Order: sequence, then structure tokens, then C-alpha cells
Amino acid sequence: MRRPVITARAAATFEPVGRSVATARAFVRDTLQGWGCADIVDDAVVLTSELVTNAVVHAGTAADVLCLRNDAGVRISVADRYPEREIPLQNAGQVVVHPDREGGRGLLLCGALAARWGVEYTAAQKHVWFQLDLPERPAGTRSAGPALPVDALPVADTRVRVAVIQIDRGGCISFWNEDAQDLFAYDPEQVIGKPLTDFAAWPHTPGTGTGIAEALQLSRWEGSYGIRGADGRVVPVYASHLRVRDADGEASTVCLLVRDHERAILQSPPRTPAPDSATQAAQAEGRPSDPFEVFIGSPAPDDLDGLLQRTVERARDMLDGDAAYLLLATDDETELEVRASTGLPSARQRFARVPVEAGSGRYGSARMPAVHEDLTAVPGAVPLLSGTGMRSVVTVPLKVEGRLTGSLGVAAESAGRYTNEEALRLQFAADRIALAVERARLTELEKLRRGSLSFLVEASDLLAGTLDRDQTLALMAQMTVPTLATWCAVYTVADQASEPELSYVLHEDEDRIDGLKTLLMKVDPPEPVPTPGARVWTAPSDAAHDAALRTSMRSLGLGNSARPSTGPGTTLATASAVGGETVVLPLVARNRVIGMLTLGKPTEEHFRQEILELAEDLSRRAALALDNARLYSERTAISQSLQRSLLPPEPLPAVPGVEVEVIYRAAGEGNEVGGDFYDLFPIHDGAYGFAIGDVCGTGPEAAAVTGLARHALRLLAREGLGGPAVLERLNAAILDEGARSRFLTLLYGELWPQDDGSALLKVVCAGHPLPLRLRQDGSVEPAAEPQPLLGVMEDLELYEQTVTLDPGDVLLCVTDGVTERREGTRMLGDDGLTDVLTTCTGLTAGAVATRVLRAVERFAAEPASDDMAILALRVPEPQAS
Repeated sequence: MRRPVITARAAATFEPVGRSVATARAFVRDTLQGWGCADIVDDAVVLTSELVTNAVVHAGTAADVLCLRNDAGVRISVADRYPEREIPLQNAGQVVVHPDREGGRGLLLCGALAARWGVEYTAAQKHVWFQLDLPERPAGTRSAGPALPVDALPVADTRVRVAVIQIDRGGCISFWNEDAQDLFAYDPEQVIGKPLTDFAAWPHTPGTGTGIAEALQLSRWEGSYGIRGADGRVVPVYASHLRVRDADGEASTVCLLVRDHERAILQSPPRTPAPDSATQAAQAEGRPSDPFEVFIGSPAPDDLDGLLQRTVERARDMLDGDAAYLLLATDDETELEVRASTGLPSARQRFARVPVEAGSGRYGSARMPAVHEDLTAVPGAVPLLSGTGMRSVVTVPLKVEGRLTGSLGVAAESAGRYTNEEALRLQFAADRIALAVERARLTELEKLRRGSLSFLVEASDLLAGTLDRDQTLALMAQMTVPTLATWCAVYTVADQASEPELSYVLHEDEDRIDGLKTLLMKVDPPEPVPTPGARVWTAPSDAAHDAALRTSMRSLGLGNSARPSTGPGTTLATASAVGGETVVLPLVARNRVIGMLTLGKPTEEHFRQEILELAEDLSRRAALALDNARLYSERTAISQSLQRSLLPPEPLPAVPGVEVEVIYRAAGEGNEVGGDFYDLFPIHDGAYGFAIGDVCGTGPEAAAVTGLARHALRLLAREGLGGPAVLERLNAAILDEGARSRFLTLLYGELWPQDDGSALLKVVCAGHPLPLRLRQDGSVEPAAEPQPLLGVMEDLELYEQTVTLDPGDVLLCVTDGVTERREGTRMLGDDGLTDVLTTCTGLTAGAVATRVLRAVERFAAEPASDDMAILALRVPEPQAS
């Protein structure tokens, strides 16, 4: 058999930690997508994930992943350092291993998904490899051409289905044809009238892409996305949108959709200007007409990341290198950010920053071409390649109008591979693509800034919607994770003399939160400095790696202490979670540092400069919201403390031979006491005073008069004054308040329990709803007569009335919040209250008060808008002997 020709190679080694499985998946995905093998990416990632899991989790060794591209497909090999591990055998007479079982599942998947696979043993390693063949699928033509033979035409289903969907100006589906029903399994009545966004799986990165709402507003649009079918699976489709208007001028969008692999049916040819004479002459001679197209290929990617990835792949292939990378300059041109790479662990290097000027001479500056023949002779000359095995490298700048915009590099594993001739070839290529890269970068930056403004507006709305401190802390963290960072911690500073306190921790993986919080509690908090901007904080990463190292040594028997009960997994996972870049942003409000916002990335990852600038804007808004929440909480606590001082002390005194129950409800958010009040207190020699009143209005102003009335009643009653004298002096005190005085209705009474089991009451009803007396036979009658209210006239002539409560009788006193309960034009009123009370015969005082409250609450659906107080007094019946 002919041996396959290897056309590309990529390799990486992953440490025996849980995070390595995700890193290996990203490495394989990036590699295969860079090679243009998108059709087999998903199967390759699944198989790699299982095999790397076997190596780093079950075998507990490092995993070596090798990707080879050949003319038939892609071969991926995963090697571990534990060759004694058994292979699950499967003979005809054995039961198939269950797929939920951990051991051997990766090999079962290889047998199910791979075209070929196998296991190879050496003295030190075990290699598990699998081969995935690329599907033979001819691509659709993009432009008109000559007649083609039948076997060269695009492949489509036996019956080509073109879904026709019409979207009205509100973004809702107004038409759904039979082909759409066949493709996505929805009947028209299931989708018509619903937004297309409910079904579209849009490939949108926040802040950097066009959303479906924007695409539907364009006059023409063409591209790929997904439609979520009735079975929940996403069907990849290629779509062509055309915006039209009917005879009445109403705008709508007609969407034509086919399966993505049938895109040639809808895909439009590119619109290119007619070639000029020079271009025609060049084409006639067989020479390329566009140097950019020669280097990048046609069609050129539309997005920046695609353009950069294509650039590094072409540069690597052009110089026959093992790896390539491209860096873009920051706005101030003092640093370069890694934006694309191939042949390197991209997840580790992406967005890493290096200075433009690293030293003296042409070898230390990114502004000049440079060739390093052997990196081992000058360690650290190219920090980006440290630990990658690359020996020689050539780098050239990307410049636009003399301004540095980036740097392009190609590296090889052998020394002495590149000379000035290769640097010249690479510089020519960099000059061809520099302008296109800069245009794409500026376009992405503009989209990112628009997305950032939208993000900040939404964040401001959310933060302004709460004045609760804990909820504000939670919102701060949830807005940053995972949009801006992988994990977040918020420290708060109570005052200048206090140490920062860890108040909230969040990680995108909930299983990591506890370990992360434990780690941060052991680390000294960052210094609360008011200097604006993000500063790097290395303490969490250093502490995590030290703890992981100690745990690993103990597990290998190299430490002095026993292996910890929690095992190495948690510590190693935490070290991986916080192993990347960590930055601290101060939370400054009203010229004072009130806390710090800490953002972190997992192992070896870095923040983009644009993300840090966005985080700084968010921190300023969050700081003000957090300080507002603090001030509101302090003032609310003071207000509630003052309001509670206006209520009678708890518990109420026990009256011998009399059951007493009070229910109080204050209207208004945050009000514990308002215009209604009550009191029950001992006077002297077995006598007790009770009162229930209502000050005109609600809120703090009414509460002030409430406090005056309640304290004055106690003082005057204990001076030996009778009921009329007590109320007349209280009336004078209210009038003395002047403009701050309020009208006051008050029912005041004095109670004497009697030896025969009854109770004697003397009451004065000054403008208040009359108390009701419930007898044992179920009859209800007023227990007093109405008299003038307080706070209106100076000269009052009040009198008291005597009432005797026999055993089993109930005296019910309420405020007008009960009787004036409304539902539209209906009102509960005195008659409604009487009807409720007639049903309370034989109930205790507590049961009577509760039944009245329930009747008031059920009378109307809306919550009560007035203060409410209910006071029930009952003389219990004698117990049968």
C-alpha cells in the first residue's frame, strides 16, 4: 500500500491536571480548523477529549498529542507514560462494555467514529491513535462558468428543499412554506407570529458581530447560521435574505434557506470590477494580478480572526516552517498582542503581550526584520517561543503608512533554517496584507466599541435598579463573568482604617467557586490604592501553584506530611483556574476607595487591552452603585431603628383574666410604623390602659405624631388623670406642634379585671371608628359613642363611657385602614366589619384578629394602601370543673 504523504504536523504536551482536557480540545479544534478540516473537527475533539482524559485523569501522567495531516485525512495520536494500563478486550462471547463506564470508553468511541485506530506500546509510553478521513464533498461554484460533467456538479439531496420564510417589520414570521416545514419539522401554526430569533442559532460574538436583528434590516444579506428544529437539534443552513416592500409600502424580509452543504444553490458569485488592461495582460501571461490574493488566497476571509489565521498558515507554508504567529500593536504602539498562531498552543499564547522595544539593536525591536538562527544561543530573545522547542525564527513588521501595526513571525524546530533571503520574502508578504489587516482590525475595534457601549448601558441600568448591597455585589460579578473574565472576586473596604474584606467570588464553573474562595481567603488582599487602571496581581496564581506543588509532592510521598483528605484534584483544578493573568481595578466613589474588583483568567491566558478598558469603565459605574447601596442601607437601618422605637415594647404586658391580641400593618416600603398606632400598658393597682389611634397621613411625618401620642398617653395616665383629661392634654400638645401638627383619631380606654371573671372598661372615642362588642349569643353592637377628634379645636368637652365585658365577650377596636378597605367602588365599611365579627363567636382573641385581617386582605386584590391596626380584647369563659 502507498504510504500517506504527511502535509502538516502539530504537537503539544499537556500536564496531568483536569484543565488539560479542555486545553487539549481547544488545541485540536484550532489545529484542524487552521488546516481547513472543519468537517471532522467535532469527531476529533470528542475522541481527543476521551483519550486525554484517560491519560491525565485516570493514568495520572502527561499526555502528548500529535496531529498529522495527510492526503487522505487526519491522524491524531495521544500518548501517556503509563504503558501497563490494560486495554478492554471485547471478544464475541463477552458482554459489550457499557458506554457509561469510565474505563475503555475512549477506545469504544474510536471504534465507533474513526476510520482506523490502534494502540502501540513502547517501553515508556502507550500510543492510542485514530484516523479520520475527510469527506469527499465537491464545493459549489461561486461564479458562472462553462458546462461541467455530471460528476463535477455539487451534491444535493434527491429533492432539493428551499425554505421560504417571510419576516415582517417587527421581526416575526409571517409565512412558512412546505419546504420549511419539511426541513425543520414545524407546522406553520407553530411558528407564524413568533420572532425568528426564537428559532435561529446565530453565530454571534457579543460586541464583534452582526446580530440577526441587524441582518434582517439590511437590503441584502447572505451567509450561514442555524435553525433549531422541533427536535431541539440545530440544522446548519445557508441563507439569502432580500428586503422588499409591498404595494402599501410595508417592509418585510424574504429569507431563502437551504442546508449548509447545499449552499451552492443560493450562494451568489462575488461582484468584482471589470479587469483593466494591465490585469488582463498579467492574466494572459499567467501572472497573478493581485499580490494580496496570491498570498491569502480567494476568497479572503471576511472577519479579522479568519484573516489572521489564514495569514499565519500561508506564512508558515511559504517558508516551510513548523510554527507561525502574528501580533497586533496596541493603540499606543508600545506593546504587541498575540492574535493568531499555528503550530503553537494558541490557548496559552492568545492575547499575551510583548513590548515593541525589548532591547537595543535590530534584534530587540519589532520595528525591523530580524532573523534568529539559534534561539538556544540567546535565551529569552523571543519570549513567545520559550518552551515550545523552536530553534530558529524570522520576524518582520507590519506597517501602514510608516506606522507599526503588527509583527509576523515564522519559526522552525531546527537551527539555522532562515536567512535574510527568507526575511525579505516574508517582508514582501507582510507588506501585501498589512493594509487589509489594519482595515479589518479597525472594523473589529469599532464593532467592539459599539458592543462595549451597549454593555455599559445595560450594566448601568441593572446597577441603577437596586439599592441592596448584596445584590449589587452579585450583579458586579455576574456582569463580568464570563463576558470579561473567567472568574471574579470583589473586595470591599468599610473605611480607611479597615482591611479589605473578600465579599463575593464567582467562577464560570460553579464547581470551582468554593476552592477559589478558600484560596483567596488565604492570600493577603490587594492593596487598596486609588490609582486608576488595571494592575497585575500575581499573589493568587503564585499561591495556587505552590499549593498544587505541595499537594503533588505529598501524593508522591515526597513530603513530610500525609496526603490531604481532599486529594490533589481540588488544588490542581484551582491552580489551573487561577493560573492565568489576574488584574485588580480599584472601586473609587466620592474620592474614596471602597473596594477592589479582581478579574482572572485560567492557566496562561491573558486579557485583551480593550477588555481591560471596558472593565475599568464598568468598575467606575459599579463603585458608585455600591456606594449608593451602602448609603441607602445605612439610612434605612437608622430609619428602621427610629421607627421601631415608636412601637410599644415587646412583649405586651399580660392582663390577668383578659386575652389580648394586636395585629399591625404599616403602609409604604420600608415603614415599620406609620400613622396608625396602638398601645397597652399597666397604670396602677391592677388597672391597664389601652389605646388605638390614627394620625392623618402615613410615613415618617405621621410617625412623629404617633410617638408624641403614645408617650404622652402613658405619662398622663400614670399621673392619675382620667380618660377625658388625658385626651384633652394630648390635644393641647398636638396643637402646640404648629405647622407640624396632624389630625388624630383616638380610642382610649382603661381596663379593670373583676373578681367575678368579667372586665370593666371606661372608654373615650375621639373621632375614631367605634369599638364593637361581640356577645356570646353572636350579637354585635357599638361599645361607645363618637366624640370630636384631636388636633382640630382647642376646647374639647370629652366624656368617658363604661362598658362591662362578660365572660365570652369580645371588644374589637380597629383603625380606618380596616373599615375603608376598597375594591373599586365597594368598601368594607362598618357593616362589613360587623358581618365578619358575627362569625367569631367562641373564638380566642388571636383567632378573631386573624379572621378580621384575612377578611380585609381578601376583600381586594391590590395590596393595602393605608396603615392598619387591629386590637382584640376577650374575656375567656370559665373552665368547666
